[in-house]
Amino acid sequence: MFHSRAEEVATVLAEHFPRDLADTVFAQRTATVVLDIADCGRWSVEIVDGVAKLSAGPQPRPTCSIHCDATTITDLLTGRRSGVEAFLAGDLIARGSLATVLQLGGAFAPDIEVAARPQAREIEVAGARTAYLEAGPSDAPPLVLLHGLGATNASMLPLLSGLAAQHRVLAPDIPGFGASEAPRWDYSAQQLCRWFHDFLSATDARGAAVVGNSLGGRLALESAMSDPQAASALVLLCPSPAFRRFRQLAPFVKLLPVDLARISRVALPRPLMTAALRTLFADPRRVRKGWYDAALDEFEIAMSKGNRRRAALSALVNIYTEEAFGEKGFWERLRNVRCPTLFVWGGDDHLVPSAFERHVTDAIPSANSVVIPDCGHLPQLEFPELTTRLVRRFIASSDYARRRSARAGTTTPSATATPRSAANTRF
Repeated sequence: MFHSRAEEVATVLAEHFPRDLADTVFAQRTATVVLDIADCGRWSVEIVDGVAKLSAGPQPRPTCSIHCDATTITDLLTGRRSGVEAFLAGDLIARGSLATVLQLGGAFAPDIEVAARPQAREIEVAGARTAYLEAGPSDAPPLVLLHGLGATNASMLPLLSGLAAQHRVLAPDIPGFGASEAPRWDYSAQQLCRWFHDFLSATDARGAAVVGNSLGGRLALESAMSDPQAASALVLLCPSPAFRRFRQLAPFVKLLPVDLARISRVALPRPLMTAALRTLFADPRRVRKGWYDAALDEFEIAMSKGNRRRAALSALVNIYTEEAFGEKGFWERLRNVRCPTLFVWGGDDHLVPSAFERHVTDAIPSANSVVIPDCGHLPQLEFPELTTRLVRRFIASSDYARRRSARAGTTTPSATATPRSAANTRF
């Protein structure tokens, strides 16, 4: 008997869409998801306290919506493909809460192992409910991905996808951002570091390789400066350092009452936000339109909440006002980094210029440093294959050096050791 494509999709949804979500982050949560399947129709999923109900037709004001074709939704629900892979390839468009889309994607085909399909988890860390994605073999070496200011763990998805085959990859939403709570903290590097060390302990990931972008890179550095055993290796993608110049306003900015951000909300026009986001890339055309839409949707959701506006402002103030020099200053303490370290800079990054390269390699002579030309502030999105290759190769070489040192009864080179050959590379 002939069945229309729409009928086939309806059958796949009826047979394979998970109804029992009690063992997921939706156990005590309410969400509405619209599935818009090209040329086949739209369905709604209402999730209440871990139970999902599927019905035909859309619902108004959903938490998120998923747009794809019949082949993609079938592959996702039957475990032939991960939602992350489909999203990165442009075969799945997510609107609204991207965090919800990622959380739901991890619940599809639970009995089938799918490469690079992250599971969404939550844990209480340092008094803050912390959401994170976990992918890869549970017994593989741990690797943690830390996103930047105003972003979420979704900005690290290309690395999660590319590294999950060899690593147990953890990608948390730093408190104040994404699906994690936004406690009333002073979002300094030191406070976030305390949270991060607790997160590593709680997830049995101490000694992981840590990859951080922007604020996430700054957090990774703070972790290594304060606890040499926290990370086995660092890869820092355009990390946010302490300002060396233009610090004249720092004394006044320190007085800024960040709690005002909870009260006042300035809604910026969407085209203006899009233009601002595109400035983070040397060539914005390298990034799919679907990613811009999803990222801005998440940003608008976050900025609609006073506690998240406050967290973003507090983190921004701390970046600008952090002490740069002196015994307790960033640049002096940077010399305390002992683990193998790779800095990756964007040659056309206007937010954290690659000119910082010489300063960090002066502080950490043993560090490796790479400048990617014609690249902006988010190399993992603008050049995902190259960035993944750099991370994989560096961590593999660090692991080999550590094993070799252990067999010889020596330690890995410290930050004061002789620089490795060809440490500074420009593509």
